[in-house]
Amino acid sequence: MIEISELTKVYGSLVAVDGISFSVSPGEVLGFLGPNGAGKSTTMKMITGFVAPTSGQARVCGHDVENAPLEIKRRIGYLPEGAPSYGEMTPRRFLDFIAAVRGLDGTRKRTRLDAVVGELHLGPVLDQSIETLSKGFRRRVGLAQAILHDPEVLILDEPTDGLDPNQKHEVRQLINAMAADKIIVISTHILEEVEAVCSRAIIIADGRIVADDTPQALEARSRFHNAVSLRIADPARIGAVRAAVQRLPQVASTEMDGAGERLTAFPKDGALVLPAVSELAARERWEVLELHLESGRLDEVFRDITGGIH
Repeated sequence: MIEISELTKVYGSLVAVDGISFSVSPGEVLGFLGPNGAGKSTTMKMITGFVAPTSGQARVCGHDVENAPLEIKRRIGYLPEGAPSYGEMTPRRFLDFIAAVRGLDGTRKRTRLDAVVGELHLGPVLDQSIETLSKGFRRRVGLAQAILHDPEVLILDEPTDGLDPNQKHEVRQLINAMAADKIIVISTHILEEVEAVCSRAIIIADGRIVADDTPQALEARSRFHNAVSLRIADPARIGAVRAAVQRLPQVASTEMDGAGERLTAFPKDGALVLPAVSELAARERWEVLELHLESGRLDEVFRDITGGIH
């Protein structure tokens, strides 16, 4: 497992990471998220041994990062921020070089190269220089080198940065497929990524951990948790609809979206609002275009926790 204890990094007068502690076990996909400059990438670099901590300790698979750096690097696949590589190389040459560095040869090397090229759809660009590739393909080459040696631990810094929606979906499927027997830590600011692939989320702000829970439990902190959103066919009637919904005993308050088309009803004291709103809509014969129960909004919780602007 990964074990972090009072990990701190100071640059002059700047405290980039301020005494954080957490652990991650096999089978967990940890989303490590926070605003820009919160300390996410610095923490990733300390875990992987690329940056020495000012104080505290990081252990990976039982090995101390500072005392056994090579043992750590053998067990980790790391996708750094920006996916640096050798621009003049082709993906084929670059991955062949990484395979040699990782000690892969013979059948094992061919098997792993074929696997990552297929999983990340790199075939069409294998013999094109990396510097001429799109940002999305460069990102996929970076991810390929991280998983090439089938490591026990994956540290991925913004793994879907620069990918289009289809490519993001494919990478998330790949992460989910690998999750069962690996430790995966994903540093990201994309909240949908946390919801899509992570079993746990740590939110960091100003170098400190401010939340550590499942995405679902974090969503439950949102004021939208168990709220009901409603949209009807005739926007001219929405004022009367809002007044009727507001009178329901289960409803604490209502609000409209910016366009004045979608009504949200917030529950009173944990009440279930959906059945009452649904029955009211049927009784009043509203032509309902949309009626759904909100699970909560992670973006709102993120802003509340990190002090962001609503």
